[in-house]
Amino acid sequence: MKNILIVEDSATMRSLLTSTLKDLDVPVKLSEACSGFEALRFLPREDYDLVVTDINMPDINGLELVSFMKGSAKYRSIPLIIVSTEGSERDRDKGLGLGADAYVVKPFEPEALREVARNLLAGAGTRE
Repeated sequence: MKNILIVEDSATMRSLLTSTLKDLDVPVKLSEACSGFEALRFLPREDYDLVVTDINMPDINGLELVSFMKGSAKYRSIPLIIVSTEGSERDRDKGLGLGADAYVVKPFEPEALREVARNLLAGAGTRE
C-alpha cells in the first residue's frame, strides 16, 4: 500500500485531490493536512511514499515545506508534487528548483495528476 500525504488549506480542493488520488492503480492510504505546519506534524508519524502540496497556505507555505523536506536527510527522498494556481514559468521553476518532482497547475485534469503520481510512486521520477 502506498502512503500519500495531501497538504492543502482548501477543504474543497483537499476533497478533489483525495478523490483523484484514491483511483490510482495501486492501493493507497491518503492522509490530509490542512496547512504546512500540520504537514510537519504528520511527517514523523508515518512513512510517506508521496507528498502533494499547495503553495499558498497560511503559516508554512508549500515552497517552505518543499524546502524543509528536501533539506532533511529523513524526508528528502519522498517525491513531492506541487499543485497550485500559481502557473507562471517563474513559479514553476522556483518550485522545481527547490526540489519538487512535479508541478501541476490548477485547474488540472484528474488523469494528468494521477499519471504524475503513478510515475513518482513507481520511481520513474518526473520534472514537469
